[in-house]
Amino acid sequence: MGLLKKAQTAAMNRISGVRKLRAPSHEGHLPEYGVPCAKEVAVYMQQINDWGPDVFKIDELSKNHALTTITYALFRERGLIKIPSSVFVTYLLNLEHHYRSNPYHNHIHAADVAQSMHVLLTSPVLTEVFSDLEVMAAIFAGAIHDVDHPGFTNQYLINSNNELAIMYNDESVLEQHHLAVAFKLLQDSNCDFLCSLSKKQRLQFRKIVIDMVSVLGLLAASDTCGKKLAWSKAV
Repeated sequence: MGLLKKAQTAAMNRISGVRKLRAPSHEGHLPEYGVPCAKEVAVYMQQINDWGPDVFKIDELSKNHALTTITYALFRERGLIKIPSSVFVTYLLNLEHHYRSNPYHNHIHAADVAQSMHVLLTSPVLTEVFSDLEVMAAIFAGAIHDVDHPGFTNQYLINSNNELAIMYNDESVLEQHHLAVAFKLLQDSNCDFLCSLSKKQRLQFRKIVIDMVSVLGLLAASDTCGKKLAWSKAV
């Protein structure tokens, strides 16, 4: 291994928040929704093509695996899984494992965003606009956009000289971290559901995801500024 490759590997291994990956989750036949669920979940999963399914109930019936259950179902329905489904499920379970138990920025919120992205992309005006790769990247971006969120804002992390702010040089700290964790997980062969893509396709996929998560961060910051302005005017 060359010096550059060793340096890159060492740097990636030091990404804060990335924990030891879980072993492949299944051998043989996968459950219908990727993970074992109560049979009642089928009633709620029928709503995933509409706005506002009960993601909390799905999480309960899937034993706290709403993100895996919903994202797997969306990819399967759209025919986006081009490799053994077990690899994709293993990635999703590890992704879900890296979401923290925050009141809002948690795996249930991520499932909700991924599902909302799916519904948005089924709009008649959009169905013929985007390629399968672009759709896959968009739903994936929704699923990973808050992974390992510490529960604090970018500004708080910067002001407190947090490790993440230092690592990402105070620039879009959370967004860069979410992306780093998500793509780090893909480096494990048991999780690499993109292995069937060409190098060009992988680069395109990565660029779309990075752009989308970065935009989400800008929108969140804009929303926060707007609320602060409204509050200052109110008082």
